[in-house]
Formats: sequence, C-alpha cells, structure tokens
Amino acid sequence: MSSHYFDKSPDKESEERIIKSYLRRKNMTFKSDHSVFSKREVDFGSKTLLEAFEWPDAQGDILDIGCGYGPIGITLAKETERTVWLADVNERAVSLSKKNAAYYGLQNIKIVESDLFSGIQARDFAAIVTNPPIRAGKKVIHSLFEQAHAHLQKGGEFWVVIQKKQGAPSAKEKLGSHFEKIETVKKNKGYHIFCAKKS
Repeated sequence: MSSHYFDKSPDKESEERIIKSYLRRKNMTFKSDHSVFSKREVDFGSKTLLEAFEWPDAQGDILDIGCGYGPIGITLAKETERTVWLADVNERAVSLSKKNAAYYGLQNIKIVESDLFSGIQARDFAAIVTNPPIRAGKKVIHSLFEQAHAHLQKGGEFWVVIQKKQGAPSAKEKLGSHFEKIETVKKNKGYHIFCAKKS
C-alpha cells in the first residue's frame, strides 16, 4: 500500500535528502524524505504564503498546522522571539521538523504530532498558518477551518494558501462561515493567499 503525506505512519523506506530554498530573504536548508509533502523542494504555495505573511498585531504564539518537514514554521521562527508551534499527523514529518529546527538551534519552537488540532491544547494563538492537505478531502479541510477559528484568540489571524483549481473560491466562501473578515492578500500563478481574522 502506498503512503500519503497525510498518513500517520508512512510505510515507504526512509531516504533523507537535503533541499535548499530562498525564503523571506533567507537561504534555508532542510532535510526531507519520502512520504512527506513536496519532498524534492519547498513548493510554490508555501513560498507564496511565506512571501505574503505579515506578523499579526495580536501578541502570542504562532501555529503552523500540517507543517510537513517545517519550511513555513521554521522560517518564521528564525525572525521572531514568539513561540512557533509546528504540528503534523505524519510521524516522519514531525521527526524531520525536529531535525530541521535543531539544525538552526531554534529554542522558540514546539513540535507536536497531531491529527489536525487533536494534540494541541492551546486555544489562544495570535496566528495560524497552513498549506492545507487538500488531497485529504473537503471534510478534513472544512474541519481544519472550523477548528482554526476555535484555536485563535480574539483578533487572531488564519493564513491559508489554496490553488484556484483546487477550490480557492469555495474555500474562501467556507471560511466566511467561520470568520468575520477575510482578505485575499495575494494571488500568484493560480495560488490564493487568504487571511481570515477572528473578531
């Protein structure tokens, strides 16, 4: 049986590789592997999300949900004193995120294995960022949107990247059923970056 990046326990044999990427004006290096999302390079959606992201006015921790090997959360953690949480259901992704955070000697990071928000008790994040697991299906994505709202503090922001061809317009509409204010911050080559604010 082939394993997917959103599976808890990948069955494909490990074969770690090093990938390099220029993110938020920083040269970044990460370990990647089979059975994690975008294993060969940091994907365009994550890059676009990082380019668009602005630090929220709300004070508090940041959460990268569905972090993969950690390119979004680790890149953000390098430029802040806030605590940045990284969470993923995939055991291999969590292990890689820990290795990648250790490579940079980051002390302001918490990395947890979590099926969406099941392993996250905090409910007062200043911002949640995600390149969501679209292939896991609409039910999972809609649950992610709903739970993200519940885990943000008042004034907190939910940043998400979705391709137009993967349902960005309907995703924005769904976000509107949970969040009071939604802005399309950036569009690039079919990728839409949304920032939904909890009031």
